[in-house]
Amino acid sequence: MKYEYWFAKIQGINLRKKIRLRQCMKTAEAIYYIEETQLKKIEFLNESEQDKILKAKRQDPEKEYESLCEKGIRFIPHFTDEYPEKLKRISDYPYALYVKGSLPDKAAKKAALVGARRCTPYGEKYAVDFGKVLAEHGVQIISGMARGVDGMGHRGALLGNGKTFAVLGCGVDVCYPREHIGLYVDILEQGGGIISEMPPGTPPFPQNFPARNRIISGLSDVVLVMEAGEKSGSLITVDLALEQGREVYALPGPVNSRMSIGCNELIRQGAGILLSPEMFLEELGLSGKKTEKEGKNKKMLETQEELLYSCLGLYPKSVEEILKETKLEVRQVMEILVSLELRGYIREISKNHYIIV
Repeated sequence: MKYEYWFAKIQGINLRKKIRLRQCMKTAEAIYYIEETQLKKIEFLNESEQDKILKAKRQDPEKEYESLCEKGIRFIPHFTDEYPEKLKRISDYPYALYVKGSLPDKAAKKAALVGARRCTPYGEKYAVDFGKVLAEHGVQIISGMARGVDGMGHRGALLGNGKTFAVLGCGVDVCYPREHIGLYVDILEQGGGIISEMPPGTPPFPQNFPARNRIISGLSDVVLVMEAGEKSGSLITVDLALEQGREVYALPGPVNSRMSIGCNELIRQGAGILLSPEMFLEELGLSGKKTEKEGKNKKMLETQEELLYSCLGLYPKSVEEILKETKLEVRQVMEILVSLELRGYIREISKNHYIIV
């Protein structure tokens, strides 16, 4: 596998040409040991691509692959049994995947949950709601771990005790955005996975993100758009999903909200409408019993703790909002928040914003 990893990580060669070259040579090891004169005779490779292969031959495949394994990263080329069959059926499937954690279960229903980075509280709330309820019924949530809707969808799935998978536009060993490091860790700890077609160490270059969207939709059975402006990047995922034959649903929003223009237009054009998680589950044929495991029993809380805990929910609340609702002093609120978080009752998902766990 060391030679396969060596070949897969060569940049600057057209994906289809890379697949064709390996088919011609049978193995990546044969490509590594090919003579320069023979390489120059391969007509479908241009001179620049031939030079990139020759330059890559200076690397030590064994050392490179050992480094990959030491980082706990799995390398899954497209010709292996582990490579997702659903992804293999799209026209521009990745040559290989790099994975920390696990891949989505083959037998499970999978929903991509996408939307605006600069979403409104409305979009955040329903991203969490849909992610949580779908996860409780065994649906695995796939998204891009971006700020806004993506992150909230992942967080909702975790709250529903489900598995969720983040497809990155950088290496799987690069947490982007950095403030989602807690989410990154939680996804792995709960049995999900971090996935990318980019080799480890690849920075989050802007040009990588549109390409990663085809993987998000390609791994999914259905795509849910929770909030999108008129020119939202989420609409790129929608276009890719439709090309791949995936169903698309959108959350309707206020007609005067700029962040709902994209969703409302999708519905006007014939996308499915998301009115509630329960109604959507009925369309999927999954409206029966929940599949999540029973969580820990709620322990007795002190009166002030109970007061603060009861004002929190799945939608993030700021410290200022908590102060207004509980009428407690700042010092008391901060002490209780720290205590509840350490004991696993609540979580700070962004600076001074809390949700229940």
